[in-house]
Amino acid sequence: MKTLRKLITEDNDITVVPGVYDAFTAHLAEEAGFEAVYLSGGSLAYTKLGRPDIGLVSMSEVADSIAYIRDRITLPIIVDGDTGYGNALNVQRTVRVFERAGASAIQLEDQSLPKRCGHLAGKSLVSCSEMEGKIRAAVDSRQSEETLIVARTDAIAVESFEAALERAERYVEAGADILFIESPRTREELAAIGEQFGRRIPVLANMVEGGHTPITNPDDLAQLGYRVAIFPGGLARAMLRQARAYFASLKQHGTNKPFAERMADFNELNTAIGLPQILAESDKYKDGGPGTDAA
Repeated sequence: MKTLRKLITEDNDITVVPGVYDAFTAHLAEEAGFEAVYLSGGSLAYTKLGRPDIGLVSMSEVADSIAYIRDRITLPIIVDGDTGYGNALNVQRTVRVFERAGASAIQLEDQSLPKRCGHLAGKSLVSCSEMEGKIRAAVDSRQSEETLIVARTDAIAVESFEAALERAERYVEAGADILFIESPRTREELAAIGEQFGRRIPVLANMVEGGHTPITNPDDLAQLGYRVAIFPGGLARAMLRQARAYFASLKQHGTNKPFAERMADFNELNTAIGLPQILAESDKYKDGGPGTDAA
């Protein structure tokens, strides 16, 4: 299994990374053949709290989610760390906790509190110097250089495209390993970001269905200079329609029979989550395991 650093620096292809929000969805992503997953703060808000992505999820809730996912999969996990949950000292604690829990990369953004989804209006930013300090604090506090720091700026929506590029330059100088400029609004802006930074640092593109950035296929993004494409909330949006359809059918019919063709049955679900393997593992230790003398 390649580390995330090797995955995004040694291969020529762009790495497509799906958003997940728990161990179950992370396991399914690994089963599907993806090479990394993205633990989306927005998707955690949607699924754990049933609320929008407006900074309500706590650091400890994210850390617990990382630990559950790491216990289930071996893939690199890119973790949305929001603002780091405070100042530079909070960032240091966040990095230590997330790294111990199993994060492969930790994303930090330059919004002020309370933060908002990058594709919502009404955001505000901390100063560029404060964010530089947070990035340096993150780099200093990680235990392994294989734990990457993703620096995100939301300056396009708050200040200007040019200001976002200026901030990004300073974040690279502060030690970021991956650069994430949120919400470019045109292909031309996507291209300008890739042109300025793509030869120096892995650049991440955020694909949000219905967001400000034009959805662009991976090959095109790679040509523009991007090395990572995340789809942070796509699974939650897919689940929304499926869940609504399921509940509507059950409410109407009082049974799942009309919906059965769109569902996994009991055995399919248990196979998907590894019940046969778990039972086989359990059998190895039954009655003390092989070689144990029975009383």
